[in-house]
Order: sequence, then structure tokens, then C-alpha cells
Amino acid sequence: MSSLLRLEGVSKIYQSRNGEIQAIEDVSFSVGEGEYVSIVGPSGCGKSTLLSIIAGLYEPTSGAVYINGTEVSGMSRDIGYMLQNDNLLEWRTIRKNVLLGLEIRRLLTPETIEYADDLLKKYGLYDFKDRYPSQLSGGMRQRAALIRTLAVKPNILLLDEAFSALDYQTRLALTDDVYGILKQEKKTTIMVTHDIPECISMSDRIIVLTKRPAKVKNIHNIEYPEGSRRPLARRNHPDFGRQFNEIWRELDVHV
Repeated sequence: MSSLLRLEGVSKIYQSRNGEIQAIEDVSFSVGEGEYVSIVGPSGCGKSTLLSIIAGLYEPTSGAVYINGTEVSGMSRDIGYMLQNDNLLEWRTIRKNVLLGLEIRRLLTPETIEYADDLLKKYGLYDFKDRYPSQLSGGMRQRAALIRTLAVKPNILLLDEAFSALDYQTRLALTDDVYGILKQEKKTTIMVTHDIPECISMSDRIIVLTKRPAKVKNIHNIEYPEGSRRPLARRNHPDFGRQFNEIWRELDVHV
């Protein structure tokens, strides 16, 4: 599998009133094309900061991020970023919300509009295209936000706690839904989450970070046999509990 994204020695230091704060220290890893990688770590360790560096929103203090061998400098059109909140505009219809990213990037053409409509049809939202966000369930809103992100055809998708605002039952169903969409679209995905079962159920690999300053503590390869690769099926597999316990111990969480 070819490496689409590569981090080499990425560190981040913030200046505060009390002096320097080291958020991330010497983080290196790569992500292959079409791979789904999750990043987990203790609360406040710098997971979201790392994702923002990959997105080009923050500059690393040292080290570099490469996409297809080219160093990232600023925001990249190769990357789509989906946050915890769906950020749908309540005064725009679902279809107009899906087209928003294309509008902002000045990419609205008959071809790109047709592609966005095809995504709405493919993933069950075309019949709701003229409704407003307040008329949709939480799961449908997140699916619309995902389609909006996919409509601009990013090579890499970043998910920052993208399902955490949903109730548990909706979250379980949506993770299965989103996994199917991303695998079908062959999107390279990096997800930050605090939910260990969620990352085991969706990922090809899991990167475990230490407490701040975040370093790579371990990388787990998550492999399931054919027929048990969907998120809901993984949760019923005998390996699921063992993998949960391994990652839980590595996070060194004390309640």
C-alpha cells in the first residue's frame, strides 16, 4: 500500500503566560491510500492539535507533513475536515448545504453539482434535499455533513470526534453507515476519537498517543476476517474485547 500521508518528527510548542507548553513531540507515522486510521490518547494530550497540523490550520514548530511526497504548507485542497458539530446552515436546504463547499472553493459546475446529487441519491438523502437541517434527525444531519465534505473530492478525510454529539444508538448505526460510505468511496481517513470501541470497530490501524506532550506510544493493526469487518459485526467478534483491554491499558487511564 502506497503512503499518501506522512508525518516526520512533528512537534508543536505553544507560548503561554507561564512559558512554553509542549503539546506534541516528535510524532512520525504514515497513512496508506484508502486506509482508515484512528488516533486515540488521554484527554488533552494534543489529538485535535495534531489533526489541525495535518489539515494545515496550524504550523508545526518542527517536523513536516507530506501528502504524496509534497510538504504541506497551509491549507490543502487534498484534505476534507469534518468536525464534531455538523455546522449545517439552518436557512439553507440540505442540497444547498451539500453544495456549500463547492461554492466556497468556486467549483460549482454542472458536473460537480451532478456529482453532489449522485452522492445524495447514493446515500439516501436525495428525497430530503429540499428540507432544512431542523427537519432531519441527528444521524441524517451528520450524513449530510459527510456528503458535503465528500462533494469537493478530498483525497484525505479528517474526522474530529465527528460522532460524539449523537446519542449512543444513533452513533452505532451511523458509524456502520459512514464506514460503508468511506470504504465504497475509497477515502483515506484519519479519525480522532476518545471512544476506544468506536476506533476498533472502524479502523485498519490505531495510533495510541501518550499524555502531553503527545508521542506515539504504539500502533495497532486491526484485522478482521471477511464477514466481520463492518463496525457492528466487529463488536461481536471475540477479538474485540481483547483489543479494547490492550488499548485501555496503554492509555493509562485512572478513574
